[in-house]
Amino acid sequence: MSESDWDPYGGDAHLTPVFGRLRLRTLVMLRWLAVGGQTLTILIVHFVVGFELPIGFCLGLIAMSALVNTWLTLAVPPQKFARDWEAFAQLGFDILQMCALLTLTGGLQNPFIVMLAAPIIIAVAALPAHWSGGVAAVAISGTGAMWLWSLPLPWYGGDTLDLPGMYVFGLWAAIFIAVAFTAVYSWRVSQEGKRMATALAATQSVLSREQRLSALGALSAAAAHELGTPLATIQLTAKEMLREIEADSPLAEDADLLVTQARRCRDILKRLGEVQEASDERHDRIEFLAALEEASVPLRGLGPVVTVELSETGDGDAPVLRRIPELLYGIGNFIENSVDFAASRVVVEGRWDRSNIYVRVVDDGSGFTSDILSKIGEPYVTTRSGTPGQGGLGLGVFIAKTMIEKSGGVVRFDNAPGPGGAIVAIRWPRKRVEVPPALG
Repeated sequence: MSESDWDPYGGDAHLTPVFGRLRLRTLVMLRWLAVGGQTLTILIVHFVVGFELPIGFCLGLIAMSALVNTWLTLAVPPQKFARDWEAFAQLGFDILQMCALLTLTGGLQNPFIVMLAAPIIIAVAALPAHWSGGVAAVAISGTGAMWLWSLPLPWYGGDTLDLPGMYVFGLWAAIFIAVAFTAVYSWRVSQEGKRMATALAATQSVLSREQRLSALGALSAAAAHELGTPLATIQLTAKEMLREIEADSPLAEDADLLVTQARRCRDILKRLGEVQEASDERHDRIEFLAALEEASVPLRGLGPVVTVELSETGDGDAPVLRRIPELLYGIGNFIENSVDFAASRVVVEGRWDRSNIYVRVVDDGSGFTSDILSKIGEPYVTTRSGTPGQGGLGLGVFIAKTMIEKSGGVVRFDNAPGPGGAIVAIRWPRKRVEVPPALG
């Protein structure tokens, strides 16, 4: 599939291939349920309740759905994803079949008219807007046709139930509103689910990258250990060759070069191992101030001045943290976001007490608007006052917040009092991020 088949930044095909989201098996199964329910209802109303229905025509319409379903089951693999237009055609057929059945059994006065909402809910949840809108338009057109003409609703004793025209119009309006409300509600829920799934996938991708980077040190030590033995064998063999070769032989120089280069490789691997052993403690743990500095360094020199301040709280020495990729990435992302919006300065404040560790990132920008403040941290929220659209897709803050929470932290967003900028406050329980005292 080419990249043009995907829309990764929104719209109707949000991170979804053009082959659609509905399996044929799902549509076939739902249609069989509809066929069974319609058949049972018609038979009970006609033979048990005693209402006179055009039973032949009704069963014929139901048989038509059964034939379509049988053909789909035999001709198309059930695991196949229906294309959007194919799903639209099938759902449109279901609505037309249901409208025809309702037209024969009372039209808008038939209480089963509410079942028209089912295909629309499916369409809105699984199809792009123009296709789901088409399904809704078919349903509205069908109900409009029933309002103009339908067989009367059968009643006891062979009579018919005739409701006033204004009441029928009210029924049609109520159905129209119910269908529209259901469609909008289903669309909103579906969009939120898709956006959240996409954002979480992006978070997992970033976290996986950070974990791979943090594992490079251990990988270099393992490579140094594994390569040491074969290099020692090569060096020993080269020395034996050098002893056997006469000094004036043209191969003596090559053998000597081989010994020298093998020794050099062993020295390099030895240094790598020594550096890894010496840096294990630095790699696996990091002082609180060093962690804030490490997260801030890449953002310095990009405009606003970034300063790190550590508050002396009197609750013992500054904590030593475990080097957690989620923690460092999350703090760095919040600092980067503040640098993007600050006027001249960003302050990263750290403090601690006996139970928790706190970090605040404060900038002197315009802060969060009230509507954004209530939604900040959700995926694709990317606007601050005065700078609409700045910051890309709005996934950065969501990813950072998710990673901080994954490491045990809690994030709160606020505005500084007065004309101050934005504040991002983070709190971790010490037991979640601190190196145990016995290892510190």
